[in-house]
Amino acid sequence: MDLSNLKPAKGSTKSRKRIGRGVGSGYGGHSSTKGNKGQKSRAGASIPVWFEGGQMPLQRRLPKFGFKNRFRVEYKAVNVARLQQMVDDGSLDPAVPVTPELLRGAGQIGKGDLVKVLGSGELTSALQVSANAFSASARKKIEDAGGSVTEL
Repeated sequence: MDLSNLKPAKGSTKSRKRIGRGVGSGYGGHSSTKGNKGQKSRAGASIPVWFEGGQMPLQRRLPKFGFKNRFRVEYKAVNVARLQQMVDDGSLDPAVPVTPELLRGAGQIGKGDLVKVLGSGELTSALQVSANAFSASARKKIEDAGGSVTEL
């Protein structure tokens, strides 16, 4: 036995369907396994999945509403309560300035996120916080606790 006389195992292969070769092929003399008439029985027929037979398509029937501002700036919110919690559990040193890079390292924000500090909760530690934006209440709470605010 050598490579020139290798064959697949008996019964493991089937000959392909030879459609459109007349009645003797066993696959319908006139319809070639495609059923009777209609667009899908013709040569070159391909209908997009979303096509609804000429009926008004769903994406055109549904009402459009709202407004998407293309120039919206999206911030990730960090509350002063979260900063205080990080100081309490030791993951944040009050002597080190709080920056977006530090928050990213602590897993609070993702890569490339802009940070806005919000004023929910209480802050007792004096922190030097640098962020892209601050709410008025957050700015007041940080400064009242003896910290400083730097807007990037």
